[in-house]
Amino acid sequence: MAWFRKDKSGLAQQEKKNIPEGLWTKCDSCGEVVYGKKMEELLWVCPNCDFHFRISSQRYIQLLLDNGRLEEFDVGLASKDPLQFKDSKKYPDRLKAAQAKTGKKEGVISGIGSIDNITVSFAIMNFAFIGGSMGSVVGEKIARAIERAIEREIPLIIISCSGGARMQEGILSLMQMAKTSALLAVLAEKKIPYISILTNPTTAGVMASYASLGDVIIAEPKALLGFAGPRVIQQTIGAELPEGFQSTEFFLDKGFVDKIVNRKELRSTVIKLLRFMWE
Repeated sequence: MAWFRKDKSGLAQQEKKNIPEGLWTKCDSCGEVVYGKKMEELLWVCPNCDFHFRISSQRYIQLLLDNGRLEEFDVGLASKDPLQFKDSKKYPDRLKAAQAKTGKKEGVISGIGSIDNITVSFAIMNFAFIGGSMGSVVGEKIARAIERAIEREIPLIIISCSGGARMQEGILSLMQMAKTSALLAVLAEKKIPYISILTNPTTAGVMASYASLGDVIIAEPKALLGFAGPRVIQQTIGAELPEGFQSTEFFLDKGFVDKIVNRKELRSTVIKLLRFMWE
């Protein structure tokens, strides 16, 4: 019965073809599988459901600032370990690991750049650095970004992406909420515009301070926003939460967010706001 036999000669010599990692990307929201280069073209927004993937702080700099250029300030500032904090790891070890991973000293990048030839004081949280958490140095760098806006009389733009205050610094991290909020009050008195951009996620101490104090607050679609997590809130109040609770769309409906902006329209929207508010 040779008719039903398959000739396997030569199969052993065939090399297995490996598909490079990252060639295809699966959407976390709808499950759509998209070609990696296509995702780059779409600024990492799912073409099927409009889900916005989290992107690096450097990508936002390239997206928003003229020629993707930022004159970075306060590069050398780095956190210490005032509380000698240790959980599963020592705090200094966590800092060293985050610094090695990101190539940055801390969880925020700040400096001076321009958007459509309008000079701005710019800061962006780096989620890859311990979840973009706010410690004393992050608070100090945000404070200095606000001060530069005041001293130079230029608009302020902060992009938030953070899990909140950094527990390893305890009360020292919480103090940054008051410090940054007080400086933003001075900025408002000077009538210098501040645009706050919220991305996924923006929560806890960051959300409860400078992220929520913009003259205009814009946010990317379907981002997680809020103070505590929905599970914690539900367990605390002992009641079911509304559908879509703590989403960008929920915050827009309740008047907390001024506008939801697709990533591909982010730069043009910021330009319109700056032209309207500053010129």
